[in-house]
Amino acid sequence: MAKNTNSWFREKILLGMTPRDYIISNFNVPNLIAAVILTVAVGVMIYRLLFGLGPSTNLSDNYPWGLWIGFDVLVGIALAAPGLSLGTAVHLFGMKEYHHFVRPAILSSLLGYIFAVFALMFDLGRYYRIPYLLGWSWGFTSILFLIGWHFFLYINICLIEWSPALFEWLNLRKARAFFNKLAIWATIFGVIIAGGHQSALGGLYLVAPGKLHPLWYSSLLPVFFLLSAVFAGISMVIVESTISHSVFKSKLGNFDHDHFDKLIIGLGKGAACGMFLYFILKIFAIADADNWAYLNTPFGYWFLVETLGFVLFPVFLFTSGARNQSAKLVRLAGLLTVLGVILNRLNVSIIAYNWNIPASLKYYPKWSEIALTIGVITMLVLAYRWIVNRMAIMHEHPDYESVH
Repeated sequence: MAKNTNSWFREKILLGMTPRDYIISNFNVPNLIAAVILTVAVGVMIYRLLFGLGPSTNLSDNYPWGLWIGFDVLVGIALAAPGLSLGTAVHLFGMKEYHHFVRPAILSSLLGYIFAVFALMFDLGRYYRIPYLLGWSWGFTSILFLIGWHFFLYINICLIEWSPALFEWLNLRKARAFFNKLAIWATIFGVIIAGGHQSALGGLYLVAPGKLHPLWYSSLLPVFFLLSAVFAGISMVIVESTISHSVFKSKLGNFDHDHFDKLIIGLGKGAACGMFLYFILKIFAIADADNWAYLNTPFGYWFLVETLGFVLFPVFLFTSGARNQSAKLVRLAGLLTVLGVILNRLNVSIIAYNWNIPASLKYYPKWSEIALTIGVITMLVLAYRWIVNRMAIMHEHPDYESVH
């Protein structure tokens, strides 16, 4: 029994290596950089838990939410939408040709949500009362209650959608077959849940019309957040697949790169449609509120950088890439789109928030806030790499028939 246990551990966890060889294989420059980052980040986490938000952040009464909400949650959840976009396309719309992207997309969403919630714990004053949300305190009138429950439910949905890969790894055929059947139902429920909280995150800022700059404030904020999350999810698949297919070449098996490029171009077409609709709605919002005069101000110029440089320009790149069958242009557009969504969320939550207060009262993240955020991102990347190196995420498992 002990021999079998050791053999399983060596094969499944140590990738077939001896413990000594496995430890030696992990001594490389990327891992050493990650170790330094995590050492600093864990120290900051401990410091924040021991001494509170005051000493560890630059938060104030004017800025009760800072980088840990603006980036770790608003940006993190928007960029964790690949599962929503690709799962819907494949399982509900029958676009089976994109099935190769589904498992990496689901894994991205699962880890994105888990680590967003993990980062959120450090921003909460009473983080230890998170369980109250699930059964001790029912705040039906609170939008944060809705978001909290949606996060909890969507993490479980992603677990269901990802679990077939886990059970293939564990060689549990009956469990794998059962959860494969649940996939379409989980996807349907996931669309409802994810759509609800993506828009609700925008709805949080509807209560701050006097604080958020008029060019970013709109009654359409929930729509903007939902729509931008959809094309952010598609663009993240483009960017992430480009990186992962380079890093995890050994996991791809017999891979047709030309077909892969055609699929990337197809994803670009979908992203372009969503982004153009988003851009038109942005213009309508300015016209409806008659905010044209604000465009000729410093904040107006910054708004134009966001909407023209990171929305309309990528649309043209996506379109040109599709017309000329250039996957490189589509990948560049995908990267610009991801950067644009990051910029938008930071504009709403930090940069354009409290736009009319004196510069001396503005919020600038403390080094410890930045260090913790980088640490959480590093943890996410390491977790993604650990799973992809062991499970059939980038390829079909040879011992199991594909469900597509």
